[in-house]
Amino acid sequence: MDQAVRLRELAGRRRAGRGRVVVVASGKGGVGKTNIVVNLGLILVRQEQRVLIFDADLGLANVDILLGLVPRANLQEVINGRRALEEIVTQGPHGLLLVPGASGLQELADLDPLARNRLLDELAALAAGVDLTLVDCGAGISRTVLSFAAAAGEGVVVATPEPTSITDAYGLIKALQRLQISVSLLVNRATSPAEGRETAARIQGACHRFLQLEVPLLGVIPEDHRVGQAVRCQQPFSELYPRCPAARALAEAAVRLLGQEGGELPPGRGQGFWQRLGRLLGR
Repeated sequence: MDQAVRLRELAGRRRAGRGRVVVVASGKGGVGKTNIVVNLGLILVRQEQRVLIFDADLGLANVDILLGLVPRANLQEVINGRRALEEIVTQGPHGLLLVPGASGLQELADLDPLARNRLLDELAALAAGVDLTLVDCGAGISRTVLSFAAAAGEGVVVATPEPTSITDAYGLIKALQRLQISVSLLVNRATSPAEGRETAARIQGACHRFLQLEVPLLGVIPEDHRVGQAVRCQQPFSELYPRCPAARALAEAAVRLLGQEGGELPPGRGQGFWQRLGRLLGR
């Protein structure tokens, strides 16, 4: 069946259920995680999914750059009381929504409980109007990454075939397992399908052997020179080159991501993502 048809069918089923929050993270930087988030979101909104991207990467806040957008402000100004949340929400192509939140997250934990809960209630109301929220987290196992993942209960770990990326991806999955989080794996920048499958097998094998954990493979995204060309143009590669190998592979991954919706989340994670996040960050 054609990818677009499968995506539309799965998207239609999604509307009957709850909204999802999926954290996208990586063991190390430089694996193309933010590019994956941006283009995955665009692939889904083109199939009439309502998608919100929350930029939670403290070190490299560049979702807006990849989209060619210039946000008026970010979450820090909301926290400081200079802006309302609706003032910073930025609309991208096809109605994709972005909350440029990176530089404000460090202050979020320091807010008094009343102010923090008020802000998180506003974020919850915004997220309630979409089908899927993609959280672009930083690399590694920082408190912020683990807090977002623990609140969501669902994560995608992005890795490349580089040995350091494989090792760090395993370390991140190990940390996420302790939080009872449902994890999928996405291999990016594979020079061949065989290299992508081998990379996935190494990570999955280590998880099976040492963690007794089965990690499903969401997809293998090939190394594609069009991705770099699109970045230099400050346009998403799925928009500029929708038929390039990377865009086609990511569309297949989008089908698998929507198809996972039938699974059950760990107990207590069906509702209230932002409220759980507030409790975790406020500890």
